[in-house]
Amino acid sequence: MNNSISLPKKSQKFFFLLVALLITSQFLLLPIKSFCQKMANAKLEKMPADLERDYALSALPPHLRKGAAVYLLDPAKGYYAVQKGTNGFICFITRTEWEWGEFREDLTMPISFDPVGTKAIFPVYQDVAAMRASGKFTAKQVKDIVIDRIRKGIYKAPSSPGISYMLAPVMRGYPGDPNDNKIMTMSMPHYMFYAPYMNTTDIGGDKDQGPFVGNPDNTVFGDKKGPYGYIIMPAGEVEAAKIVKAGSDLLKRLVAYKSYYKIKAGGM
Repeated sequence: MNNSISLPKKSQKFFFLLVALLITSQFLLLPIKSFCQKMANAKLEKMPADLERDYALSALPPHLRKGAAVYLLDPAKGYYAVQKGTNGFICFITRTEWEWGEFREDLTMPISFDPVGTKAIFPVYQDVAAMRASGKFTAKQVKDIVIDRIRKGIYKAPSSPGISYMLAPVMRGYPGDPNDNKIMTMSMPHYMFYAPYMNTTDIGGDKDQGPFVGNPDNTVFGDKKGPYGYIIMPAGEVEAAKIVKAGSDLLKRLVAYKSYYKIKAGGM
């Protein structure tokens, strides 16, 4: 007994055409699905406001915290001020480093700027955060936009010497350059002095023993062509130990919030 069904020729043509359209549509939707996945990865979890505020302030030395402006991050909009400053310094937590061209959920780097850095460098962080929050851009597009704006002179290097404090007891970020997307938890309180268009050789530096130049932009633009470099001076061992001890309560709160903040032996 033959149980097969024979379709009329016109119906057969329609059936095969329908199958072909369904297969084609799946291939056409692949880029859209990929784009949507990248957009979904752009969404950040909002840190508890009191924890984020205290964590941001930890970037500064204690005597500057009361008079500093504090910015928190709204994952749906970008940075907003919660404390009005009186001494010209600002602090915040960067959640996106544009040079690496990726959106991560676990990158948190407390950073501060003096008036010079607030004027020249902070706008880049603000715009990157706003672009990510909008959900309209991939990380690669954000990176390309920043590069284009730097080349056009929309974003400029600091106009004079200045300092950025990164004295938090712990941070989670990239320890290398944008060719390496490894991320890690670190305890490395340090001072950063603006050094646009420089490299470590210029200052006779040594990353293992003293000051060195950290400039991810050089990887993007070419050696000595990055506008946002810093001469980085790690805090001494005694000072660093005092900073970690003074921030012990903050460290406990951070670890309770996310376990990856736990500092391993050796400070990493």
